[in-house]
Amino acid sequence: MIRRRELLLGGLAAGAAAACGRRRAEPPPDRRRARSRVALLGASSYDADLADLLRRGLALFAPEVRGRRVVLKPNYVEFDPEGAINTHPRMVEGAVLAFLRLGAAEVIVAEGAGHRRDTEYLLGASGLGAVLRERRVRFVDLNLDRVEPVALPTAFTSLGRLWLPRTVLDADLFVSMPKLKMHHWAGVTLSMKNLFGIVPGAIYGWPKNVLHQAGIPGSIVDINAALGMPRLAIVDGIVGMEGNGPIQGEPRAAGVVVIGDDFPAVDATCARLMGVAPERIEQLRLAGGFLGNTAEERIEVLGESPSRLRQRFALPPGFEQARLG
Repeated sequence: MIRRRELLLGGLAAGAAAACGRRRAEPPPDRRRARSRVALLGASSYDADLADLLRRGLALFAPEVRGRRVVLKPNYVEFDPEGAINTHPRMVEGAVLAFLRLGAAEVIVAEGAGHRRDTEYLLGASGLGAVLRERRVRFVDLNLDRVEPVALPTAFTSLGRLWLPRTVLDADLFVSMPKLKMHHWAGVTLSMKNLFGIVPGAIYGWPKNVLHQAGIPGSIVDINAALGMPRLAIVDGIVGMEGNGPIQGEPRAAGVVVIGDDFPAVDATCARLMGVAPERIEQLRLAGGFLGNTAEERIEVLGESPSRLRQRFALPPGFEQARLG
């Protein structure tokens, strides 16, 4: 184990150098299940009882929570008074309460924001800080956390390994809590892309420059393939973002919370809800070949009907070919 200050200078240079070119490697082993399940829960407002909604949704997956440490990783990027950029604080609060009611020994909220280096400002301006204080929940800034090297089992970039936060690696259950959004470089940003926030900016730069240099789709897949602990995704789609996301897009009421334990399946389902073909999004195409299920016939959708919730989100510039149907 090593502290971030010992890595700062050498880590940035080594990481940037490693990002050039792609490693040669054998095809990754197929981790896909025969079928995956994804739950769609209707929710029209953040004033709803989200703790109860999430508790009922989590019951469909029966995660091992009692007596365990749960790490929630929301998506916090910028100050956002309209509530369309970041995971809504009430969604985070609902998840905290749901997991505590299921018997979790501890629930930690952790994020490594890609744009704002002043995490205290971001917590205060977004409203998340007030929620965490009220519920007495510990927050960990993953940009500054203690780190440990993790070998990447796949080679969609040339990174080879990443220094990742101990808070994430020590979790008994890791929960990705993204916003339902479009992204001007990745097409969509959902539970898989949300893992950019676990890569510490103190080592890899802002906004995680080394990952951008290595290639965004490949970095998304490599990071997701490297995490082996039990995982869940809870996607905040009550209000999503369409168009030129992840910051400059427009709010879009979608009225849904999406839950699942197969990140590619969750993200493919979310993409279809936004009117996007998953096979035309590079990271989903790659992940769907080995990491999880993205084919519609291999995903069982629970709860609400996808046809009732499906919309046509405005696409980011350059992604017109990704339109579903």
